[in-house]
Amino acid sequence: MKIKEITDYLETIAPLSYQESYDNSGLIVGDKNATVKKTLITLDATEEVIDEAIREKCQLVIAHHPIVFGGLKKFNGKNYVERVVIKAIKNNIAIYAIHTNYDNVLDGVNSKICERLGLVDCEILLPKKQLLKKLYTFIPIADHERVTKAVFEAGAGYIGNYSETSFNVQGTGTFKGNEKSNPVLGKKGVLEKADEIKFETIFPAHIEGKVVSALLESHPYEEVAYDIVSLDNCFSKVGSGMVGNLKKPLEGLTFLKSVKQSLKTDSIRYTRLLDKPIKRVAVCGGAGRFLLPNAIAAGADVFVTGDFKYHEFFDAEGKIVIADVGHYESEQFTKDLLLQHLLEKFPIIAARISTVNTNPIKYL
Repeated sequence: MKIKEITDYLETIAPLSYQESYDNSGLIVGDKNATVKKTLITLDATEEVIDEAIREKCQLVIAHHPIVFGGLKKFNGKNYVERVVIKAIKNNIAIYAIHTNYDNVLDGVNSKICERLGLVDCEILLPKKQLLKKLYTFIPIADHERVTKAVFEAGAGYIGNYSETSFNVQGTGTFKGNEKSNPVLGKKGVLEKADEIKFETIFPAHIEGKVVSALLESHPYEEVAYDIVSLDNCFSKVGSGMVGNLKKPLEGLTFLKSVKQSLKTDSIRYTRLLDKPIKRVAVCGGAGRFLLPNAIAAGADVFVTGDFKYHEFFDAEGKIVIADVGHYESEQFTKDLLLQHLLEKFPIIAARISTVNTNPIKYL
């Protein structure tokens, strides 16, 4: 298959528009129309990983972290980033990154952490705003069911656990076509009145083209009147971190030991334990300090994440337990999730997880 087939599918799970402004997810090296026979999945696209891809004859490396965050001005191999890019290009290996867009979806990086920790009733900790839009249009009564069905099938109408959500009100539409018009109802040059239904529904901004195409293709009018409005609403399915509950409360130290085992980490740095059992747990893969206030506001007893600095541990202020498991350790199971997602779509894809441990931090 072509690289584009794989990356297009991954972007239906984690659209690039969901990534943070500082990020660089997407196809970093390679031609999207190139043929791929074998794929290598990794957390980081290091030199060792590219060497493994060469040995295993893989044409595509899918990494969580982008090898390039900022612009590269020179390609002379003076650092590992330049060397990775040069080696990948020389050996016709494409590199694709699926980073904060994969962090920010409901079935992404943080859901895997929740699964490992045995959490239930999980939800996004900090939902994103300005990712939703609303469609308003006007449909002849006889065509209402057909048009709305097409719009819903294009992906519109989802709110939380509900689908095909809309609001409809009947009214009268007016129009008068000129001599070049070809009206479905009435005659050109005559002011016409038609019984119509005003239809409104919500959709994620990244599928706007698909929704509008469905509307225009299914609507009977020669000129379709519609409005699209950007919303400031929170999108409950997209955002940073997650929070969920343990099936049974655990004593603090017992919980931390279970975390150490579940996440296969060599150590956990944590703040003073609270004088109560652990029931509600917030998580964030990678560096999660920015979500500490949200974890506290969500009523979490503990926040499992990575990359806390010394003075930042004081910010727990006895309200929550901070459990720093390490950046790599919190995200390492992203590789398994990626393979799972690929196999769901392409059951016979030749994809494998890299054997290289790319964690730059060692423990004594």
